[in-house]
Amino acid sequence: MKSIWTKTLKPGEKWSGNIGKGRYLKFRADEAGANLSVLIYNMWDSSERYNMPDTLKAQHCAYLTKGNILLSDNGRVLASIVEDSLGWHDSISGHTTRLATDEKYGETKYQEVGNDWLKSGEENFAVELVRNDLGIRDMVPCVNLFSRVYCREDGSMHYDENHCKKGAFVTLRTEMDIILILSNTPNPLDNRADYPSVPVTVEVFQAPEVELNDYCVNFRPENYRAFQNTWDYINLLGW
Repeated sequence: MKSIWTKTLKPGEKWSGNIGKGRYLKFRADEAGANLSVLIYNMWDSSERYNMPDTLKAQHCAYLTKGNILLSDNGRVLASIVEDSLGWHDSISGHTTRLATDEKYGETKYQEVGNDWLKSGEENFAVELVRNDLGIRDMVPCVNLFSRVYCREDGSMHYDENHCKKGAFVTLRTEMDIILILSNTPNPLDNRADYPSVPVTVEVFQAPEVELNDYCVNFRPENYRAFQNTWDYINLLGW
């Protein structure tokens, strides 16, 4: 299958763009230890966006893998996970901040080191939101692809440094026209002393029409209802 578009995000790099319904988005870790923070919005009504609490509550899960869907706050499917070599992607840790990045890796400034300054998810998302006529108030909890964060009996959260191997991949399928915002910045719970330097490649492919027997549609009864909501929305708009 030939890709429509491809891009490699360097460590600390950000990107955003509009992607139509019915596309495969394949993300690949080009080295071990990747983390890619992701935000998704409805392209035509950006007040509708990825909702972490509803996504987890509806699917009775705390992490994401093949079969899971990314729900909006209107109970519709923005994207579904159709391929996954890892089996676990973090849904609860959020993005890095400027303050935490400085405290963990040392303070860097663009005025002093240029493009080698260590970027945070907070700033990357803020810039890309503005580019899409959104703002800080539109920043919501993100998905962290390639990361495994688990809880112990005492409730403490821990990042698995050995989870993501070189070549690991995950593929999303867009179920609506979306705004996709990406930040190749560390997971907030990553305890490594050095700022992770892992490029991530993104490829976009044309996806076939979704069938009623589709794995993601039938992964849970709640998924089927969310797909029905999405199909009704799209059909009534005449897309």
